[in-house]
Amino acid sequence: MLKEFASYIVYDLISLEHGSHLGDALEFFIYDTIKIFLLLSIIIFVISIIRSFFPPEKTRKILSHKKEFIGNILAALLGVVTPFCSCSAVPLFIGFVEAGVPLGVTFSFLISSPMVNEVAVVLLWGLFGWKITAIYISTGLLVAIFGGFIIGKLKLEKWVEEYVYKFKTGQSMEVGNKTFRERLEYARWNTADILKRVWLFVIVAIGIGGFIHGYVPEDFLAQYAGKGNPFAVPVAVALGVPLYSNAAGVLPVVYALMEKGMSIGTVLAFMMAVTALSLPEMIILRKVLKIQLLAVFVGIMTITIIAVGYMFNAIL
Repeated sequence: MLKEFASYIVYDLISLEHGSHLGDALEFFIYDTIKIFLLLSIIIFVISIIRSFFPPEKTRKILSHKKEFIGNILAALLGVVTPFCSCSAVPLFIGFVEAGVPLGVTFSFLISSPMVNEVAVVLLWGLFGWKITAIYISTGLLVAIFGGFIIGKLKLEKWVEEYVYKFKTGQSMEVGNKTFRERLEYARWNTADILKRVWLFVIVAIGIGGFIHGYVPEDFLAQYAGKGNPFAVPVAVALGVPLYSNAAGVLPVVYALMEKGMSIGTVLAFMMAVTALSLPEMIILRKVLKIQLLAVFVGIMTITIIAVGYMFNAIL
C-alpha cells in the first residue's frame, strides 16, 4: 500500500519517467520516509513503556552484584532494552564505576546499547526478515560480551580518568512505582522527544539511501565494497566511523547498499562502525577515559567488527 502510494506520487502526480534515476531515488525516499517514521513512532512508544521499568539506578544495581563474566552477559542483554543515547555515556559511566560495576561489565553495556538498538531490530525484521535480524542481534551481543570481557581481563582501571573514582553521586534514590497512565504519558513524551531529536538524521540517511538506490551504479560498490573485494569489510568500517547516526538512522543507507550488492557481513560491519565507533561517541568517552584506554577500546572494537564482517561474509 505504501509502495503504491509512493509510486502514485512520483509517476502519476509528478509525472517522472518510470525507471529514471530521479524517479527511482524519489520513490525510494518517499516510501522509506513514511514507513520508517510509522515504525519508529510505534516501536519507540512501546519500548518507552518497557524502558520505564529500567531506570539507570536500577540498571546499575542489577550489574553491580554479579560475577564479572555473568555480568558481561547480563550487561550486554540489558543494553538491548535500555538503549541510552551517546550523550548519556559519561554520566552512566561515572554511575557504573561509583556503584562498583567492574570496568569490563560497564563496557559490555556501553557496547551493546548502541549496537543492538531495539528500533533497528524491528526495522531490520521488516526490511530483511528474521534470519538477518537474528544474525544482527547475536553478532552485536557477542561483540559486547567478549569486548567487555577482554577489557575487564586487561585490568585497565588505571586508564580511567582519576576524577571518575572521586565522583560521588550520593545515595541512590529508588524510583517509585508509576501508574500505567503515567507510563503511557512518559512513552508519549519520549516518543515525541526522540523523533524531534532524530528526524533530521533519519531524513538525511533516507536521502543518502535514495541517492544510492537511484544513482550509484552497480559496479561502483562492487569495486570498492562488493563481494569480490577482499578489503570490502575494512573499507566499510573506515567509511562508517566518521558518520554520526544511531542504528535506526543508518538503516535506509544499509538497505540501499544491500540492494546494490554489498554482502551482509560488510553491511553489518558498516552499521556497527557507525553506531559503536562514531567520532562523536569517542569524543564523549574521552571525557572519562584516558587516551590509552580509549585506544584499546577502539582497537578491540575495530578488530572484532572486521572479524564479524568477514565471518558472516564467509557463511552467508
